[in-house]
Amino acid sequence: MSAPAVKPGPETQAGSRLEVEHLEKSYGSRKVVKDVSLVVQKGEVVGLLGPNGAGKTTSFYMIVGLVRCDGGDIRIDGHSVADMPIHRRSRLGLSYLPQEASIFRKLTVEENVRAVL
Repeated sequence: MSAPAVKPGPETQAGSRLEVEHLEKSYGSRKVVKDVSLVVQKGEVVGLLGPNGAGKTTSFYMIVGLVRCDGGDIRIDGHSVADMPIHRRSRLGLSYLPQEASIFRKLTVEENVRAVL
């Protein structure tokens, strides 16, 4: 099943509302994320806190599209993006910039940031 096309409007491009409901992820018989839900409004800054192995990174990777979720939904402005690849989510304002020194080593910091926008 593929997600319906979402045409970004001015609010969507700015990433006005992110909703995550009941995310689930298992690797084999080990459940690493169970029933994670959150809402982030435009302009909010949110952190995921917890001990090592709590599922923070996996939850984040599911939200941005690096890891496929086993259950739950991820929505931007009410439109599901759970089945969208990372590059389509990025066009809707949901991007990921890893903390490595540089994604593209020959680009400046600004050029690397612009590459994911």
